[in-house]
Amino acid sequence: MVNKIDFVVTWVNGHDSEWQNKKQHYLFTEDKKLNSDSRYRDWNIFKYWFRAVEEHAPWVNRVILITEGHLPDWLNVTYEKIFVVKHSDYIPEEWLPTFNSNVIELNIHRIEELSEHFVLFNDDMFINKSVVPEDFFENDLPKDVGVFSPQVPFRGGIASISLNNIEVINDYFSTYQILKLYGKKFFRLFYGKHLIKNLVVLPWDKVLGFFDHHLPIAYKKSTFKKLWYIEEDTLTKTSKSRFRNKDNVNHWLMRYWQLATGQFSPRTVKFGNYYDIFEECDSVIEEIKKPKYSLICINDGENSSEFESIKEKIIFAFEQRYPTKSQFEK
Repeated sequence: MVNKIDFVVTWVNGHDSEWQNKKQHYLFTEDKKLNSDSRYRDWNIFKYWFRAVEEHAPWVNRVILITEGHLPDWLNVTYEKIFVVKHSDYIPEEWLPTFNSNVIELNIHRIEELSEHFVLFNDDMFINKSVVPEDFFENDLPKDVGVFSPQVPFRGGIASISLNNIEVINDYFSTYQILKLYGKKFFRLFYGKHLIKNLVVLPWDKVLGFFDHHLPIAYKKSTFKKLWYIEEDTLTKTSKSRFRNKDNVNHWLMRYWQLATGQFSPRTVKFGNYYDIFEECDSVIEEIKKPKYSLICINDGENSSEFESIKEKIIFAFEQRYPTKSQFEK
């Protein structure tokens, strides 16, 4: 059993005028689609993230909150389980300021206080039912889904970044090699219909991609250090990008590495679920009220006309589910 597991979560206050001005100063030459305002706006539901952690994962060692410098005004920074880290605390100065989540996440191994075993969240990823440490790590290995999946690029998406990750993986591994060594981890009945994907890729020696479930990911800090050791130029190139662009890699590279090396323990695909907050608002609210999944991601989209009305509905649902302040709050 793993003794210490940290949760790492990144957050930005998109309403901070100083941060907005700084962002606009650098944004004029960048890909606006990959860096739209919706990727930074605040739904005012972050406090429920902490309430859910306290209720469903009281065993967590601590929560490491990564922020540009601003903090939620309700955050209790004196609570022993909260550890606030600013970008400037661990990202090399020459890469700052950064508005690129890939840079922020790829460099987290530089946080000295971060434990070897941790789970990386975005602020739209919630624990939705009670979980135990073994849901994230088993026999010292991160729990994950071993499923291949061809990457499908589309305009405005991040498949190009995933493909960049796969380019690196194909320098070191092949589908045949992975399945020969770790096939038992990739062919599990609890992968359900996704098992078909592992059969479809068999004719190709090169890795076509991995299934990305858009949920919190269990990692080992040593995996990040390993990739930085062997792919320093690749990761440095991304870290120099102030904004996300199609030439980047992201932290999924570390996840793919864990999968390709068999350094994971298989977990059912039914452990979590991904929702589009605009297209599936009613489903999100129902999931918050009557949870079926232990982890959920409620992803923001480009819709702006319905933002305020849907935001109110989501806040109301979370307040009904978690009406009591956590120790993470003042």
